[in-house]
Amino acid sequence: MGLYQLTGPVLSVSLSLCAAGYQTAISKLVAEKAATERKPSLKPMWIGFSIAMPLSLLCNFIIYFCADFIAINLLHESRTVSMLRILSFSVPLSTVHSCVNGYFYGRKKAGVPAASQIIEQLTRVGCVFILSSNYLKSGVTPSIGIAILGLTIGEFSSMLFSVFAIIGCCRHTKPASVSLTGYRSLYYGILSMALPLTANRIVLNILQSIESVSIPTKLHIFGYDTTTSLSVYGVLTGMALPFIYFPNALTSSVAILLLPIISENYAVKNLDAVKTATRKTIQYCAVMGLLCMVGFVFLGNWIGVFLFHSPLAGYFITTLGFICPFLYLDT
Repeated sequence: MGLYQLTGPVLSVSLSLCAAGYQTAISKLVAEKAATERKPSLKPMWIGFSIAMPLSLLCNFIIYFCADFIAINLLHESRTVSMLRILSFSVPLSTVHSCVNGYFYGRKKAGVPAASQIIEQLTRVGCVFILSSNYLKSGVTPSIGIAILGLTIGEFSSMLFSVFAIIGCCRHTKPASVSLTGYRSLYYGILSMALPLTANRIVLNILQSIESVSIPTKLHIFGYDTTTSLSVYGVLTGMALPFIYFPNALTSSVAILLLPIISENYAVKNLDAVKTATRKTIQYCAVMGLLCMVGFVFLGNWIGVFLFHSPLAGYFITTLGFICPFLYLDT
């Protein structure tokens, strides 16, 4: 599990560069145009796609051909080389469905992004289950690389669903003519929002990557052997943190849908609606964060033993429970 988690920062930094900021910018521009022009526009999605896709292919190329350097010099674990090469193909796939999701979020149609995420998760889990079962039937212990392969295949299925969804949408949306000045305005609108968001996320992910690489290294210096260090790191990032982040799925959904609501009302100068939406979101997220903090602090040890059969996971959940109010409000 620790090996699998080590590859996470590489994917996070790549998606921060290629996808996250552009999805948000596309969502904002689509919502604004829907409010001011009274009809949805596909142009922000195509503009964002034209910028993000070349970046994702570049990341794919760099990760694939520099996997040895990244694994040995940055992750300090040579066993992740093959995993990084498989992982590299998920970057352009994820970029495609992120741009498509940005369009549908801007139109406040969360059904398509939600369905694509469900399909991605089902495909990933199903792929891992089938491959692992076949290996075990053959008497061979499955490699952790199967999880990476499942992730990439899951991204591929999600991308296919998103492409079919946007093709169906294009059939019912007449393309609007845009002048050269209009294209410049759209490019400026996308980049002016995406670049600061991208820079912020890259910095955060680089810091998180340094943390992720440092934890197993420092545990090894502390006296653990390599296997135990990666095991402890795997318990933290593969058991405790997902449990802490699980309620964050709700606040993330609220945050994504909050953007088009605020963008639409801001575009028509309805500032009272903007203030109301922001205030209610902060109130609900704060209450949920406090309730989750109390639950994790008092039940964390029981959760760790009952669900994961790991007292260490319970200790981590109890300790990390205090960050819940800040974590959910941050989103």
